Amino acid sequence: QVQLVESGGGLVQPRGSLRLSCAASGFRFSLYTMKWDRQALGKERLWVASISPDGRSTHYTDSVKGRFTIDRDNDKNTVVLQLNSLITEDPAVYFCSVLIFGSTFWGQGTQITVSS
Repeated sequence: QVQLVESGGGLVQPRGSLRLSCAASGFRFSLYTMKWDRQALGKERLWVASISPDGRSTHYTDSVKGRFTIDRDNDKNTVVLQLNSLITEDPAVYFCSVLIFGSTFWGQGTQITVSS
């Protein structure tokens, strides 16, 4: 079955950096667009970034452009999200996700807290 396991979250100071990782299994990873979403406390889950199956095309929501970078390693079945210049609007649970035959799968998420 499809499994997505995120890691790398934690507490970081404003303007700090974190690197999130998502290990995928149970599907042919190299064939699918991968995404990162986030959900702040009490708010809806929102798309953050996506990367094409071959890694050549990436897209970001406006609020993270220039600060976050999505990448993938198809040999290791992992997708990463590098978060730089974190601001107070960034704290949330971050999820990696994949859409397969009309169904979206998410991992359990990893929490990011930004605080001085």
